[in-house]
Amino acid sequence: MIMLRTLSVLGLALGLLPSGAQAAPFTTAAEVKPILAATRANWVSVREYEGQDLLYVTHLWSWRCGLDGMRIGVNGAEPVIWPMPPCHEDQAAPNAILSEDGLPYGVFPLGSIQQITIDVFYDDRTMETLKVNRLGQPISP
Repeated sequence: MIMLRTLSVLGLALGLLPSGAQAAPFTTAAEVKPILAATRANWVSVREYEGQDLLYVTHLWSWRCGLDGMRIGVNGAEPVIWPMPPCHEDQAAPNAILSEDGLPYGVFPLGSIQQITIDVFYDDRTMETLKVNRLGQPISP
């Protein structure tokens, strides 16, 4: 309930919801596109941990119900499909990441990630591509 209220406030603040609108379940491209557009800098992140680079896709998993899939490419490699857990439409928070969903990151050698290409496929059959450096800053195409 708190999450839905927070999302309603965020939607109102970003001008995504009309005044008095109820929070959407965020399960379609129409609902998640504006959020992902406003939060592109958060799509992925790199963390050094125990001698490895961990490439997190937690943010994309958190809005996956409006997505058909995603691909990730590292250091100029051709992007490959990264699995996402299913949308939990039978739950109050369909985008929640449950323990059985697995872990939202990939493991790479320490310091090896310099550039990340992210292809996001929405359920309305559109696609967006974002290229960022290790720090999550956009790279011009």
